[in-house]
Amino acid sequence: MPGHFEPLPGGGAAVALDDVEISIIRSLAVQLLELIGPGPGADAPDDPLAELFAEGPSEPPADPVLRRLFPDAYSDPGKAPGSPAEAEEWRAYSAEFRRYTENDLRAGKRENALAVIRTLDALAPVDEGGAVLKLSPEESRQWLGALNDLRLAIGSRLEITDENDTDLLYRLPDDDPRKPMVMAYLWLGGLQETLVTTFTP
Repeated sequence: MPGHFEPLPGGGAAVALDDVEISIIRSLAVQLLELIGPGPGADAPDDPLAELFAEGPSEPPADPVLRRLFPDAYSDPGKAPGSPAEAEEWRAYSAEFRRYTENDLRAGKRENALAVIRTLDALAPVDEGGAVLKLSPEESRQWLGALNDLRLAIGSRLEITDENDTDLLYRLPDDDPRKPMVMAYLWLGGLQETLVTTFTP
């Protein structure tokens, strides 16, 4: 179990984490929460109707990490618009889609990151340090979403655009300032991959 998730009988997953790993994942999840933000109406009284009809932003975020987490719905990185009119049409469709979906997407990503923090905070340490994290099926899904978002965020900071870029990461010299971020990116990828395997019977 050390370093990778294993399925639990009846559903869910478990992984052994040491104190440093717990601290790193929790810190990254907190940073992700801060990046995503509190959401609309966070300081206002709860009003279900207001939340139901609240509109989100229509423009893509300025931060490149947030643009990676909340990409335009109507764009194709491999295909440029055929004309200025087509480009304008894509922008209009993307703005409309973003206006009615981004708030919900942000809420889901916030809830996933909070689930990571809550489950880590609830861990009971063992004598030799660290703990065994046991997740329910629902918590496993939330962790999977949060791990994906964390890797997207770190990958964006590292300017990773496709899988070929990850080959270069293994060859970075130890004194490269990006090395700690690269190590976190690769480690989270391993956790994500083994968590995915726990969903298959």
